[in-house]
Amino acid sequence: MSLWTSLEPASTTVDPGTDVTVRIRLRNTGDIVDEYRFEAVGDLAPWTAVEPRALRLYPGTTGTARLTFALPRTPDATAGPHPYAIRITPTEQTGAATVVEGSLTVTPFTELRAELVPHTVKGRFSGRPRLAVDNLGNTPLTASLTGSDNGDQLDYELSPANVRIEPGRAAFVKVRLKPRGITWFGASEERPYTLRVHRSGAEPHGVDGMFAQRGVLARWLATCLSVTAALALVIAVLWFGYQPQVRSLATERTDEVAADLAPAPESSPDAPGSQAPLVSPEEAPGTSGGDAEDSGSGAGSGGSASGGSGGSGASDAEQRETAAGPLPFRPGDGPNLFVQFAQVRLSTLNASDPCRLTSTVRTGVMDEATTAAVTCFQEANDARYGGVTATTDGPGNLGRSTMTALMMAHFGGSTSSVQPGDENPDVVWMNGVLVWADNSQYDAGDVEALRGYVEADIHYLRSADGRASNVAEDLFAQRVASCQRSLGLAATGTVDEALFAALHAGRVKDQDQPGTSSAEGFPPAPVEQ
Repeated sequence: MSLWTSLEPASTTVDPGTDVTVRIRLRNTGDIVDEYRFEAVGDLAPWTAVEPRALRLYPGTTGTARLTFALPRTPDATAGPHPYAIRITPTEQTGAATVVEGSLTVTPFTELRAELVPHTVKGRFSGRPRLAVDNLGNTPLTASLTGSDNGDQLDYELSPANVRIEPGRAAFVKVRLKPRGITWFGASEERPYTLRVHRSGAEPHGVDGMFAQRGVLARWLATCLSVTAALALVIAVLWFGYQPQVRSLATERTDEVAADLAPAPESSPDAPGSQAPLVSPEEAPGTSGGDAEDSGSGAGSGGSASGGSGGSGASDAEQRETAAGPLPFRPGDGPNLFVQFAQVRLSTLNASDPCRLTSTVRTGVMDEATTAAVTCFQEANDARYGGVTATTDGPGNLGRSTMTALMMAHFGGSTSSVQPGDENPDVVWMNGVLVWADNSQYDAGDVEALRGYVEADIHYLRSADGRASNVAEDLFAQRVASCQRSLGLAATGTVDEALFAALHAGRVKDQDQPGTSSAEGFPPAPVEQ
């Protein structure tokens, strides 16, 4: 070995968002002039800069290089000690390379972001928004959640009420808002509320939302009922208050009638006062048989319905058990919310698109018609974008790659609607795309995130009213940058043409892995039609 090295210092500390410098000294202990090249290796290499990149030393001389560690203030720079290494390779003796190792401790920081999806919910008896809590710090986040409003007009059900979130991950909390009073008539009443995320040793983080409580009965209906009730009361008063007087004009002539009457004759069948025998009416022809036939029909129908229901229930249970396995979803899997989205998306393609789903399908099930439409989409999309959906998921299967490309079909080629600062439903779409493309293992938080985005997208496709929107802000930029790194692109944090091209082609993180889910109860059930 013709090289001596030392680190000054060998161990140091850095705060995320700042930088720190370490000196590396080396001496040429050989007998020839040599040039030494420096290369950072290990997990910290992306954030390590060496200046100069090479040193040329005469025998017996010493040189110094500077290592600068500039760690970002993101969850990627996890707190704690991190080993690093610098490989030094002599130009003249390439086989005599040496590695200098040191330790860099990253200090912890906490940061979170919370948002309600959607911000405003409407309902008569309850509202069901979701609260997304993102851990933007570099240490695990443990927090509890509460809700409050002015006047205690709402009750809150939060599931879960306590969360633990790893750095760079998100938790989705189901929220149920229940008004303590019922609005029977009139327009909606807006009830502002606040959900708070409580952390130990820190001020609570509040997120404001709005619950628009609708009246049970519309105003025009209440007016009609009031008028109807008043009319009914007037009619009842008139009916029971008016009593007609009835007076008989007949006069009694008892004596005259008695004188004219002869002695009473014996009773005979023809006598006016006699009673004829009562005759029971016969049953109408076919009555008894008709009743029996109807009864039999009803029983047969009921039996058929019962049998069908039982068979369907068993089939659904088997399908749910099968669908709990790894992605992608294959023919026969379901019912499933994500398969339902694919069906809705394929059925809303352009009328001229040969892959448009026009057949009647079983909601959320990979039936024959759905599988055929997915296969057609894969072939057309892969041919157009040089894609890999069929290669990754398998022809006719609905996996991460195919879902990514299918959701990207919403955008076309323009990136203009998802640029920094934009607030529109396209940002919600893009968030859903990023969760599909930037994950190969799904936990409960990922599943809830996908559920929220996919349900919003299904509503978007079905109706132009009340579409959920979001803002392309810092959190969105971090998700974009993470996905760009996963796909081997420049991590600009901005949705650009290169990212669009990769996502249209169905390129996802860990392309060769089919993707599995560890979430209990995955996948979620379809939404109501």
